[in-house]
Amino acid sequence: MTTASSEMAVLFADVSGSTRLYETLGDERALRTIAGCLALIRESCVGHTGRVIKTIGDEVMAVFPSADEAAQAAAEMQARIDAEAAVESQRLAIRVGFHFGPAITSEGDVFGDSVNIAARLVALAHGGQIITSAATISALSEWLRMRTREITAVTVKGKLRDMNVHELLWQDAGDDLTTLSTRIIAPSARLRLRHGARELMLGEHQAMAALGRDAQNDVVIADRLASRMHARVERRRDRFVLVDHSSNGTFLTIAGEPEIPLRREEFILRRHGRISFGHPYAKDPSETVEFFCGADAADPLA
Repeated sequence: MTTASSEMAVLFADVSGSTRLYETLGDERALRTIAGCLALIRESCVGHTGRVIKTIGDEVMAVFPSADEAAQAAAEMQARIDAEAAVESQRLAIRVGFHFGPAITSEGDVFGDSVNIAARLVALAHGGQIITSAATISALSEWLRMRTREITAVTVKGKLRDMNVHELLWQDAGDDLTTLSTRIIAPSARLRLRHGARELMLGEHQAMAALGRDAQNDVVIADRLASRMHARVERRRDRFVLVDHSSNGTFLTIAGEPEIPLRREEFILRRHGRISFGHPYAKDPSETVEFFCGADAADPLA
């Protein structure tokens, strides 16, 4: 039976890096781990008046009566997954995308443009991110809108105009964004980036830096093998993560350890090290970015 179209928030959440989990943990253990993540996602949805429509593989689809309830459910599921212990050094992470707009309910399923947009948004998200649309931002309460930031404009299939995409900053929102009374508020983290003579401090006032050949990046890389929008470093609560989204890969070295190649992957930065773009450091050491975490980041800037 088909019902009339009504406004609702459609949310998709999936487990990030599930393929690697299967490769690292084996089929049986990876399946149990992913099932545990999906159970936490479903509990967070139901706890905020959401209705789980279906689970497909490592992804959950749910609907909510309001944008606020979807946002709070998204924040809670991210916080709960983030608090889970690593499994054989594999950190668990989920991607979330949600959109508020008209949709049609038919025989227990939901259809329409809002579903397509929400599916597109979750595909844009990285592990640990909550992505939503400008239309959804306007439907949020003011206290939630204050915890979002515009990140890009994307082309959506079937849409004449690009869609503005926003991120819900759940890591810094505190207990008022989730129902988790036991959630720990992490101390402010800082990280210093050095590129040639220039230094950039990430922390309370700037949580993310984009790196690449394009002039709009926070750190502009001259290496011809670097991509225009090569990678980014972003703060997630008490740590910083390097996220590669380049064509040729990013090569990371922690001081005293072997070089690590990243291709469409992310890595938690620690201590001190260097980042090379598009090739190993030994191939061309002239264009790198050094990073300093923790106590080293607090040193006076040169």
